[in-house]
Amino acid sequence: MAAGNGTLEGRVAFVTGAARGQGRAHAVRLAQEGADIIAIDICAPVSDTITYPAATSEELAETVRAVEEAGRKVLAREVDIRDLAAQQQVVADGVEQFGRLDILVANAGILSWGRMFEMSEEQWDTVIDVNLNGTWRTIRAAVPAMIEAGNGGSVIIVSSSAGLKATPGNSHYAASKHGLTAITNSLALEVGEFGIRVNSIHPYSINTPMVEPDAMMEVFKNYPTYLHSFAPMPLKPVNHDGKPGLQEFMSPEEVSDVVAWLAGDGSMTISGSQIAVDRGTMKY
Repeated sequence: MAAGNGTLEGRVAFVTGAARGQGRAHAVRLAQEGADIIAIDICAPVSDTITYPAATSEELAETVRAVEEAGRKVLAREVDIRDLAAQQQVVADGVEQFGRLDILVANAGILSWGRMFEMSEEQWDTVIDVNLNGTWRTIRAAVPAMIEAGNGGSVIIVSSSAGLKATPGNSHYAASKHGLTAITNSLALEVGEFGIRVNSIHPYSINTPMVEPDAMMEVFKNYPTYLHSFAPMPLKPVNHDGKPGLQEFMSPEEVSDVVAWLAGDGSMTISGSQIAVDRGTMKY
């Protein structure tokens, strides 16, 4: 991860799904760049159809500690992104406390596995409702406050490689993430007049609890033809000895480098773009 250099000094960022994984990494990195943080996470199970452990209150508290350790202020609250009123309240409280809102990182999301013609209604609906409808509610809560602040800003929507290509075995997730791509492009046109940029990032294989390797491997074992849609990364990190590394999953902090760039003035000409954060995997 690149070191912070204060490029976001005086700005305020709202980060969803901030208790751990990418959300925590993004919140901490933006704080290191000088931003105060509004951080939310549900910190509770979403549905029985989601089989990996949910984020916890203790993990959100650790995010708070890390942001404060970076020297920035933070307002953290346990909020479900499916709850529009709760998101509007935390945004209003954050603007009252910090005076503005400049950056939105719509990161919160969930994943499960299964073939679309076999999964239950609850499994399908839960992923769509959190990833797609929940992200719309985040936008609905935050963007009016950004416009009202009058400082322009940057919206970064965390989609996925599954938002740009076919991924059998998690079609509901892919549908939701393709939907976020469409939201990104339309919102970029709608808010450009206010100086607000909107871009989506498309990570691949990030080392977080959501990846759930055992469940993924079970799908590949049962349906080996699906493997062609999940290619290995062609670009490997380099170890200190100069030899190619073997790491297959990227760290959340690597994605945060891209988020920090999109949040800052160095990407002022970029809006309505889809940024692959995948070490070249989608070129297969």
